[in-house]
Amino acid sequence: MHAESDTAELSSLASGLDDLVTRVETMAERRAALDPDDLLATELFEVDRLLTGASRRMTRILRNR
Repeated sequence: MHAESDTAELSSLASGLDDLVTRVETMAERRAALDPDDLLATELFEVDRLLTGASRRMTRILRNR
């Protein structure tokens, strides 16, 4: 029973991560389009990179369950 609830929770977390990646990426791209030297955009692209890595790792975890 734990395995099923764990899988559901992991799936929910993965979905939330994907949504967060999209939101951060959208904001970073919007700011960079207005000002290529925007420091916040640079930071957001780094956050996007890290969240994308986390999302991929979560996908691997779910695939191996």
